[in-house]
Amino acid sequence: MGTIEKDIRIAPFIKEIFLLESNSNAEHTLPFYADGYPGIIYSETQAGIRLLPINKMLPNFFLYGQTIAPIKLQINGVYKLIVFQLYPFATRLLLHINPKEINDTCYDLKQLEHIETGKTISQLVTENTNNQITIISSYIFELIKYCSSNSDNCIKMAVSTIINVKGIIKIKQLREQLYITERTFERRFLNEIGVTPKQFAKIIQFSFSLNQIQESDYTKLTNVAYENGFSDQSHFIRTFKRYTGETPKEILSRIA
Repeated sequence: MGTIEKDIRIAPFIKEIFLLESNSNAEHTLPFYADGYPGIIYSETQAGIRLLPINKMLPNFFLYGQTIAPIKLQINGVYKLIVFQLYPFATRLLLHINPKEINDTCYDLKQLEHIETGKTISQLVTENTNNQITIISSYIFELIKYCSSNSDNCIKMAVSTIINVKGIIKIKQLREQLYITERTFERRFLNEIGVTPKQFAKIIQFSFSLNQIQESDYTKLTNVAYENGFSDQSHFIRTFKRYTGETPKEILSRIA
């Protein structure tokens, strides 16, 4: 997986751009776990992409929402996926979609009425990767022109805080910092992000711990658990199984 420099015009809405590809004719199963970020994917495959476990065929240009339950993309043969990872607040602001409605699923971008997605797709199929990234960046810049001006800065600040502290924060403490009631905070957060503040914090906490065991040579999972704010190793393992369907050791054995 390689990350790609993003166009400065779209940087306020795009966390990062990366490329996933394979020249193998084998069957591929790509796991996707909760990380707190929705995204836009353009795909080139021989026989399409199937979303598991719901067994749904996906379009070649789509938006995916918050991933809560573990999902997999099943692809047969050679493929290329260009992924524009969005910031959590971008779904509603850019696309005028209720983010909760696309949790654990995908949205065909051709359904958007305020932009000519079909024209963009026809341009993408004839270009190389660098040009495709430029075309998608221009498409997102067009979305920004239609962007909702009704931005909830309080929730954006809450999201930023949760990410900065790696999800290790008491939601009550966060509410008190923002001078907002519990009921109002939960309603506005769900409207902007698609999950509750507590769910989002748990997802971010899990995502940081997953990245740590994937990228580091850790022999003691207890160290990862405590460094990421889990009360004990049992809590750590339960959280992993909730978001991946596997234990941390099973994940490590598969990527080793």
